[in-house]
Amino acid sequence: MSDMTFMDDLEELSSAEDFLEYFAIEFDRSVVQVNRLHIMQRFHDYLKDLPDADQVADIEGYKTAYKELLTKAYEDFVHSDALTEKVFRVFHMKGPQTTFVPLDQILE
Repeated sequence: MSDMTFMDDLEELSSAEDFLEYFAIEFDRSVVQVNRLHIMQRFHDYLKDLPDADQVADIEGYKTAYKELLTKAYEDFVHSDALTEKVFRVFHMKGPQTTFVPLDQILE
């Protein structure tokens, strides 16, 4: 892998385990199996604060930042759970949502 292909390398990764292994982050497979989508969404949320790769002169520093943010996302779920972390919008809903659809609209 060269510095110029960092983003290309990331595009080849397809699972939470792939990302964790790529960045050489030790992880508990049971934590990842239960929380993979939450970990990856949290990682994505953390990445929003980073500049685009093409705006960074120090690609090694950029890689380090990615690794630190992925580690942080993973650790969030080692010490907590999906219900507590509330990564996805569905966890923020107050209660069941109901919508009334009149019968005559269904039959149209």
